[in-house]
Amino acid sequence: MLECHAAYYRIEDGWYMAKVLDFPGVFTQGRTLRSARVIARDALRLMAECLIEDGEPLPKPNPRARGKKAVFAETIPLKTRFQYGAVGRSGGNYCNMCGRTDVRFA
Repeated sequence: MLECHAAYYRIEDGWYMAKVLDFPGVFTQGRTLRSARVIARDALRLMAECLIEDGEPLPKPNPRARGKKAVFAETIPLKTRFQYGAVGRSGGNYCNMCGRTDVRFA
């Protein structure tokens, strides 16, 4: 299972901004740290599923990714509707959502 690294920052209006450090384009915010964490997980899942649908590779997680000024950081397991490692008819990775067998990782 892929694990991505998220960092959470308190922003000036009191909300929390979340950034998935090793998955470009995944930013979100929540009124509380708890809501930012839930929304970040959903945003990561949706972004990964969009890349898979478009036939794009998923970025490889960077185990050393850190948010230097973050008030909280965590590792998020990437849970999508595809099964990494499940072998499709053509021998590739299989996507439960669309039936594709050419899921790739960068």
